[in-house]
Amino acid sequence: MGLRRSVAAAGALILVVEAVGIVLLHIFLGMVVDEQQMSMAGLEPRSMSLSAVVAGAVFGGYLLLCAVVLIRTAIRDKAPTGLLRIVLISAAVVHGLLGAATVGLVGWLAFLFMMVVLGLIVWSLVAYNTDAPPEHETSPAGGPHPEPSAP
Repeated sequence: MGLRRSVAAAGALILVVEAVGIVLLHIFLGMVVDEQQMSMAGLEPRSMSLSAVVAGAVFGGYLLLCAVVLIRTAIRDKAPTGLLRIVLISAAVVHGLLGAATVGLVGWLAFLFMMVVLGLIVWSLVAYNTDAPPEHETSPAGGPHPEPSAP
């Protein structure tokens, strides 16, 4: 297994773990809001706790989608294109912004985790050239197939 396939697979695994953690964190936050009967701007506590759980499920689903894209990239050894590439780019941006926010709110360990995930996503995006064929489609000499010459 090539290095870029390993990086994509590791990124997918970490995104799955992060998705589960995000969902569990939002469920916990929903329970806290519901138990303490917190309210903000006249909203019912039950609707606030339900919206926290729904937001966690949506964000967790988004992270799982990114993990599926990375797994697909690792299995096929081919760069994601189109909308799937945009999804990974948006995940990289989200992790960069969350990393900047977590350093002040949570601490340096959370920042380090966000930067590791950001690095794995960006590495997976950069390692696969969208114009070049995958590694297994190269000639035995190691170079790409020769282009046919024009008359």
